[in-house]
Amino acid sequence: MSKAIMILGASGSGKTTSLEKLDPKQTFYIDADGKGLSWKGWRQQYNKENKNYFRCDAPEQIFSLMQQIDEKQKQIKFLVIDTLNGCMVADEMRRAKEKTYDKWMDLAQSVYGIVDYANKMREDLTVILVGHTQTSEDGFTCMLTNGRKLNKICLESKMTTVLLSQINENGEYVFETRAKNSTAKTPRGAFDADEIPNDITLVIDALKDF
Repeated sequence: MSKAIMILGASGSGKTTSLEKLDPKQTFYIDADGKGLSWKGWRQQYNKENKNYFRCDAPEQIFSLMQQIDEKQKQIKFLVIDTLNGCMVADEMRRAKEKTYDKWMDLAQSVYGIVDYANKMREDLTVILVGHTQTSEDGFTCMLTNGRKLNKICLESKMTTVLLSQINENGEYVFETRAKNSTAKTPRGAFDADEIPNDITLVIDALKDF
């Protein structure tokens, strides 16, 4: 069973930057937002020639690629999908003229399928799902979705590790590891602090025994 980690945060909070220390030779990056990565030199690390980068926002294609990486690309140890919201929005826009209830069920099912499968891939694979957040009037922060079906499902409930990417009061980029009026959570005993440095490799190392 693979390990699945969800990174949630507002735009500019350091979600993508937190992935910088991943080894490109062991990482496959699915760019569903189509905006590229956020550090200097990323194009030399992730590209078609290195066979570790694919720009795509179609959920069915992403799911198919996940299966291929799971079954055939054993050298890949870290799979990144950045962001799930890119899949949701693009799929919704492609089907904007459809007025039926089935459209919303299909949209929810396709995204749910990606999240569900992220937990069922081979044991030596870590899947990192990146997403944007929404904050309600009472201050509760969770993943931003594009329909009531996904809100009811609560995609975070499929995860044991949900990190909230933030900029703290000292201007530092951090991960929130426990719920402070949010869906952030990590396995008990994985971290001593409610805030940790914004570095996904530290998280992956801490979760090795879980």
